[in-house]
Amino acid sequence: MTYCVALKTNAGMVFLSDTRTNAGVDNISKYRKMFTWEVPGERAIAMMTSGNLAITQAVISLLQEHIDKPKEGIDTLLTADSMFRVAEIVGDAMREIQQRYGTNIAQMGESTISSIIVGGQRAGGGMRLFHIYSAGNFIEAGEDTPYFQIGEHKYG
Repeated sequence: MTYCVALKTNAGMVFLSDTRTNAGVDNISKYRKMFTWEVPGERAIAMMTSGNLAITQAVISLLQEHIDKPKEGIDTLLTADSMFRVAEIVGDAMREIQQRYGTNIAQMGESTISSIIVGGQRAGGGMRLFHIYSAGNFIEAGEDTPYFQIGEHKYG
């Protein structure tokens, strides 16, 4: 029952997400689906997730682990030189987690389909908004379509 929407305007960005999940008629829970990272005066990044909760939680955990335990030569959300690079980092993490768990989850008859909206701004750069797909590929919001929505659109 996830629903998330992000909108890029001339004045800023808006990110909205619910907290409900539904893994069946009798299994309704609340989980955080919006995550933020900020280096004051340097960058602000927001991310929202939908789809397979185990996959999206693992992606967020992997991204945070890279921030907490940085490795030389490896970009993180907080060291990327552009928002495009941030989208690539999120896509790479999605691909890694899908490769790690996807086959086993699929063998159990479950879907690993997941989506992430990531947006933000670096100092000196413009606001950018991306939709990351399960395969790690992504598209960017533009003037004609300045928003993305993921999850159950009927709730939006």
